[in-house]
Amino acid sequence: MNHRHIGSIQWEQAIGCARQACARIFRDGGNPGAALSAFGLAVPDGTDWSTAIDRIALALCTPQQRKAA
Repeated sequence: MNHRHIGSIQWEQAIGCARQACARIFRDGGNPGAALSAFGLAVPDGTDWSTAIDRIALALCTPQQRKAA
């Protein structure tokens, strides 16, 4: 993953949150695809936990665009 535009502190916090969320989903019997779906992300074939954590962390760091009223 290319996350050079993200500050190191923000990235470490996002990784921690993503790991915690994935751990809860794993504990409840989920798989990496379920974790990505929980964050509204696309689920590519063959996704493992490491990839899921990276993609979730990247999504957490991406600024959300507001919709016009």
